[in-house]
Amino acid sequence: MQLTAPATRRTGIRDTDGMAVASFILGLLGLLVLNVFLGPIAIVLASVALWRGTQRRGRALLGLGLGVADLLVLAAFVQADSTISWSF
Repeated sequence: MQLTAPATRRTGIRDTDGMAVASFILGLLGLLVLNVFLGPIAIVLASVALWRGTQRRGRALLGLGLGVADLLVLAAFVQADSTISWSF
């Protein structure tokens, strides 16, 4: 039983590191396209990664900030065009 506990712990840390990186990438991508979907996903992934104690805290914080920025960009475009869709 003691041999499986460290392996599970390493897998959990690797999963949270992956969540932190995924939140950063999705938040960055959300600034360009599909910010209504990618912003909230980035926020949730970053929050879960931070809550679980990721080793990549900076990436998770950047993902959280980019997810919030996605929603702010969406709100700005909704205010400007009075629609949820926008184009370049």
